[in-house]
Amino acid sequence: MRFLHTADWQLGMTRHFLSAAGGEAQSRYGAARREAVAGLGALAAEVGAEFVVVAGDVFEDNQLSPREVSLALEAMRAIEVPVYLLPGNHDQLDAGSVYTSALFAAERPANVTVLDRDGVFRVRPGVEILAAPWRSKAPTTDLAAAATAGVVADGTVRVLVAHGGVDVLDPDSSKPSLIRLAALEEALAAGAVHYVALGDRHSRTEVGSTGRVWYSGAPEVTNYDDVETDPGHVLVVDIDEDDPAHPVQVTARRVGRWRFVTLRHDVNDDRDIAGLDINLDQLPDKERTVVRLVLTGSLTIGHKAELDDCLDRYARLFASLRTWDRHCDLAVLPADGEFDELSIGGFATGAVQELVAAARADGTDADDARSALALLLRLSAPHGQGNVA
Repeated sequence: MRFLHTADWQLGMTRHFLSAAGGEAQSRYGAARREAVAGLGALAAEVGAEFVVVAGDVFEDNQLSPREVSLALEAMRAIEVPVYLLPGNHDQLDAGSVYTSALFAAERPANVTVLDRDGVFRVRPGVEILAAPWRSKAPTTDLAAAATAGVVADGTVRVLVAHGGVDVLDPDSSKPSLIRLAALEEALAAGAVHYVALGDRHSRTEVGSTGRVWYSGAPEVTNYDDVETDPGHVLVVDIDEDDPAHPVQVTARRVGRWRFVTLRHDVNDDRDIAGLDINLDQLPDKERTVVRLVLTGSLTIGHKAELDDCLDRYARLFASLRTWDRHCDLAVLPADGEFDELSIGGFATGAVQELVAAARADGTDADDARSALALLLRLSAPHGQGNVA
């Protein structure tokens, strides 16, 4: 038996830094998330998967626009093989659940089943899914343990589909909703369950040492690489039905196309700025790449103007490029004589001198003065001068 394990589609997700430039990148990102879902049909056909389990957080939340819901269901229709959706903490089965809405009921494709009750869903003779759906944002018990309670080995191949943190990976092991790994391993050892498909962590993660407990991670990245180390995968799961032990083999397939990366760079002179330019230039797929910069160093105002030129150019190429301000440590001070050769005169000369004096001081006024002087240098430079090539 072969099936696909995925989770955390969070269809309808928005990211504020993608909406900042008019929303064009946000629209492409949303479309990419739906395309990753629809593309599971081709992957299922390629590997011969019988069905797909989605281990929670199919939707970003329960308050999506009708268009988002319709587009999501159309993406699921393209998969063609049976798809089993588990409500998670983002799209829990409460009174306002998207799964019980009139729109979902009217447009749900025939291949889609919502795992909307605790317990057993029969896939076919000899194969069952055990479901642990979320009914609130804050469960007060281990839902996975409840789903497996009383289940005994009887030759049936069973896949437990659950969502949430596992106690051995969570720093706060006292949370009542945590999934207890020991209980999972006990069910696996007894032969009552043969694979545990988890959702909630957006990076592909094996849990424990049995080889049977996995987070698939999100099929498309949702956060930066310091948070999500290995997103963008779907797991192809093989369970040998003929062997009484039902051994499991798990293979990861990359399906994600977007990247959220954090770059750290020291910038102290024009050589460092040129190095940053080269690093940004060499990143592929800029339209599907989000860059967060951590910049440290000390620059003259002239070099800061060169840096701004560089960043402005790449901000037009990447899906998003911005500085992570609370982690940046970039000092900007005017160098001696830096503004002596500006072709200005009269009262403007005095104004520049006042700005230089303010820029060498501390506080908010100094930051404003430095920004004003950097802009002055950029505006007064001949066309093309100061741009880092």
